[in-house]
Amino acid sequence: MTEQEVVAKIQAALGDAQVFVSGEDCHLTLTIVSGAFLGKALLARHRLIQALFKEELASGSLHALSLVTRTPAEQAQQTGA
Repeated sequence: MTEQEVVAKIQAALGDAQVFVSGEDCHLTLTIVSGAFLGKALLARHRLIQALFKEELASGSLHALSLVTRTPAEQAQQTGA
């Protein structure tokens, strides 16, 4: 699964998502910023994203995802904007 496919899948599910990708091959680190995370606990945010890639993770086309999930306000606070 390519980085572009990963980003497209997340943005299709979470229309306002900003996705930043690092890593290589099928071991990716994703930082996802979306209003959809507002009011959700960290575990719920991660489960939401992992559910999008259930088939890819099971088939091995994607081996590992490391996730950082933030609301827009959390991202602004993190970046000091």
